[in-house]
Amino acid sequence: MRTRTALPLSALAVVGLLTGCTTASQDLGTGTGSGEETADSSAAPNAVAFDPAAIEADPELAALVPAAVAEDGVLTVGAELSYAPAEFVAADGVTPVGFDVDVAAAVAATLGLESQVEPSTFDAIIPAVGTKYEVGISGFTIDADRLQVAHMVSYFDAGSQLAVASGNPDGIDPADLCGVVVGVQTGTVQQGELEDTSATCEADGTDPVEILPYDSQADVTTNLAGGKVQAMYADSPVTAYAVEQAEGSIETLGDITDAAPYGVVVAQDDDALADAVQAALQQLMDDGTLTEILDGWGNAEGALATAELDPGV
Repeated sequence: MRTRTALPLSALAVVGLLTGCTTASQDLGTGTGSGEETADSSAAPNAVAFDPAAIEADPELAALVPAAVAEDGVLTVGAELSYAPAEFVAADGVTPVGFDVDVAAAVAATLGLESQVEPSTFDAIIPAVGTKYEVGISGFTIDADRLQVAHMVSYFDAGSQLAVASGNPDGIDPADLCGVVVGVQTGTVQQGELEDTSATCEADGTDPVEILPYDSQADVTTNLAGGKVQAMYADSPVTAYAVEQAEGSIETLGDITDAAPYGVVVAQDDDALADAVQAALQQLMDDGTLTEILDGWGNAEGALATAELDPGV
């Protein structure tokens, strides 16, 4: 990918929750993966700043990077910046932050590159990997459909979890969502699960799930807090983080289900870059950097020990 023109990040600034809470990184002053991060980590207890400048490039791994990617020294990363704590926009309305942003910076640094995170709607990222972006790192759950069109390298394990208004005023049963208005981000695994559940409801002669998809997870959370939807469904770390930031206005509902790994997306015809990303992630796992990054965002338990390329294929 040679075009470096990015959409203005301010256009994708995170919508604040109706409770007026702040994001965990707003006081961090984090950079974009180019070693510019300066932070007071005490300002946000669940977001310790990560400095990719501390990572030394590995010459052997850097040699795996295709020349077309290495020539400008930049790894372009497609991300949907409203999925805290994985990837979102800091209080300045410009700076991308989150554990996926840090992972991107760490992978790039290991390969002798700098990361450049470019914003996108979630469902537009994978089709643009290999043209507009060199990789996609945006909370992509590895599944069979995605593996048909792209390489994916695993690094983090997450499940799915519902959230509702505090006290569950509508008495929603997580095992029976028929007739419930549920907000979800467009293009996510959770949207597909809800569509399947809704079809089952109709087949059983009950009301379907009323699914309200939004381009932004921030919009999903805001509309739950505001009462437009009765529940939201998202990846477990995202739901947990939203509940923490909402300061009592929403709560999780039911157990975490369907645990599955996140994967870095690489173009299906770019085997060399996929191998390089896999090797970099494995090194970050082996030396503890990945766990350190995730721990800074309160998600160390999700760190994987093995970076698998196209697991299950």
